[in-house]
Amino acid sequence: MKAQLIRLSFFWWLLVPVALFGAYQAFGLPHVIWSYQFRPNGSPYDLDVPRIYTRCTFVGPYGAITVPARNGRCGLVRFFKEGSL
Repeated sequence: MKAQLIRLSFFWWLLVPVALFGAYQAFGLPHVIWSYQFRPNGSPYDLDVPRIYTRCTFVGPYGAITVPARNGRCGLVRFFKEGSL
């Protein structure tokens, strides 16, 4: 019986880098929230008063990116592509 040197199971590790590259192509790179601006609500330090955010600044591999808030909210992490800046 001859030993098989190349098996499909040897290439399972390739799925992780291919999946990461696919996610990068589809979504971009993550950027975290750095700062935000919101409409004056009468008490800027009171966390019980709801805020309506107007601009969000995210920091990541492509630098600081300021975008308008989505529906008055800023997320903690947002993905950006280099070409869409």
